[in-house]
Amino acid sequence: MTKTLLLCYKFSLQVKRLFSDFGQFLSLWFSYLSQRARISFWHFEKGKGFLVSNLTFGRGKLTRPFVHSGMATLIILGMALAPLIASSYPGFAQSPWQEVPPVSAVLSAVTTTEETSTIISDKPRAEIINYTVGVGDTVSGIAQKFGVSIDTIRWANDLPSISAIKPGQTLKILPVTGIVHKVGKGETIYSISKHYSADAQSIVDFPFNIFVNDETFALAVGQTLIVPDGVMPKATPWSPTTYIARKTPDAGAVSALGIFAWPASGNISQGFRWYHRGIDIANKSAPAILAADSGKVVLVGWPDGSGYGNRVVIDHGNGFKTLYAHLTKIYVVAGQTVNRGDQIGQMGSTGRSTGIHLHFEIEKGGSPVDPLAYLK
Repeated sequence: MTKTLLLCYKFSLQVKRLFSDFGQFLSLWFSYLSQRARISFWHFEKGKGFLVSNLTFGRGKLTRPFVHSGMATLIILGMALAPLIASSYPGFAQSPWQEVPPVSAVLSAVTTTEETSTIISDKPRAEIINYTVGVGDTVSGIAQKFGVSIDTIRWANDLPSISAIKPGQTLKILPVTGIVHKVGKGETIYSISKHYSADAQSIVDFPFNIFVNDETFALAVGQTLIVPDGVMPKATPWSPTTYIARKTPDAGAVSALGIFAWPASGNISQGFRWYHRGIDIANKSAPAILAADSGKVVLVGWPDGSGYGNRVVIDHGNGFKTLYAHLTKIYVVAGQTVNRGDQIGQMGSTGRSTGIHLHFEIEKGGSPVDPLAYLK
């Protein structure tokens, strides 16, 4: 019995010594970690103090490279993450012609949301350039060379006559036919378009015109604006046929004939250009929109939030597709077929639009073509 008690006593002493040693180990380990943390913090504070002192008393000598390197890092990070972010939002890269699954109900929507541009430019020149007149140059030859009207060159350079140019003279050449205008106080795209007998929508659609507010199309005083197809007030054009207003015929219901009918009646307010891949038909009475030819409806609505607004796309099954944009109402659903002349919607001003009109496009073999060459 005595021997057993002795063994228990020795065991208890060993356990007590073990706990004591373990407690001392933890105490020393904590003390070591605390000391290392204090040293690391001291080095950090010393480095921070050195950096702040140099940035403060160096009066910008180190601030500039520090800021520049930081911005460079952000730019590189943005470039690396941009594709990943874009892929997370399919609407950013979605084609306005892209087919979508059929919906189960007829859509009817009215909205005043104005968002991103409906127009995509594939022409690099956006600015006014200078051209030095060479020997043998004429105003008409220069105009043809740059794809603008002779009146555009005339008004941009205040030419008194069509022959008033000479070798060595520098001419301003606009990127498109029209007028260059410097915005004054109180002016809007509507007042400017009226002044130059142009269409406000064409000013908005020109992809290199910028606005203070992309929803209201507000302008900044002093900014330069391109007015496509603008005409100088009280001036007799040297090429008058360019400015004759066109009106579409009455788009009554017709049977399918294998050719394109006018989708709406109204005034052709804007034609086909490198940055505007269709025509605009304006009519304040907002008439019904008709299918230009028979086919299958492959897209309806506003699936991507783009500037086209509410639209309908019809595949005609022969390599042609037609697009009808800015509608206020849609009367068809994706997947159904329509006959030439069927009502598919109502003209409106949804998306990036300045007024009631139809933006109409024809695509042939996947490429946009001038609708005026196909409409009968």
